[in-house]
Amino acid sequence: MQPSTFFDSLWQSYVKVTPQADRIQTLFKSHGEEVLNDHVAFRTFANSPIALAKLEPQLESMGYKAYGAFRFENKHLVARCYKHSDSSLPKIFLSELLVEELPENCQHIIQGLIKQIPKDAVQTPEIFWSGRLWETITLKDYDTLAEHSEYAAWLATMGLQANHFTVSINKLDTFTSIEEVNQLLQNEGYVLNQVGGLVKGSPELFLEQSSTMADKINYTFADGEEKTIPSCFYEFARRHVQPDGTLFDSFIEGNADKIFDSTNTK
Repeated sequence: MQPSTFFDSLWQSYVKVTPQADRIQTLFKSHGEEVLNDHVAFRTFANSPIALAKLEPQLESMGYKAYGAFRFENKHLVARCYKHSDSSLPKIFLSELLVEELPENCQHIIQGLIKQIPKDAVQTPEIFWSGRLWETITLKDYDTLAEHSEYAAWLATMGLQANHFTVSINKLDTFTSIEEVNQLLQNEGYVLNQVGGLVKGSPELFLEQSSTMADKINYTFADGEEKTIPSCFYEFARRHVQPDGTLFDSFIEGNADKIFDSTNTK
């Protein structure tokens, strides 16, 4: 699959549950901006048929190569990032949940989901917008997961799909700072992630990021209970030039740790 086809299909799937992203893109365009994507992120379960190692070959088949590894102790995650030889294409950030680090009751719930995933689920890049590959969970199980891991609760309900796209502020003409972008969004009434401050990172770290709080969807659980839960969000990134003259192209664990909180329910 060509990367352009991959990202077009991924975007169409993403905006179905993240209508704010479509509106925000339209907002930028109304100011004469062309919106280009810095990166897209996915969440998955480790030690499963859709684990990071199983998904990575599909990214490689489109010309992507891994170039960084990360560990998020508090959130029980590991992650890798990927980039294409064509620097105009978005980077990809793929994280996975270390299920064995969660309490036993959470492990039991998640293992029940993993057992439902076909062993050969990963065949083509379309897997990245396949959504849930297991039956709907109960509200009780969702609340149990959310108590210990918002990431697990999100993944159990939303499945494998783009968790967020990211506007590249570097490619904007009118809004050249992250503060200007944040102000534009707040003026339009969008709620931004304030964990650790509106801006995560700094020019000194060569990366600044911010994000909306996730859109909400009405979700019907297996027991018939209904609840409004987070879907996906939109991120904004400003990269800075390093002392060697190159633009920083990786990620910062401290920033990403706070960006994950964009799907918090509280």
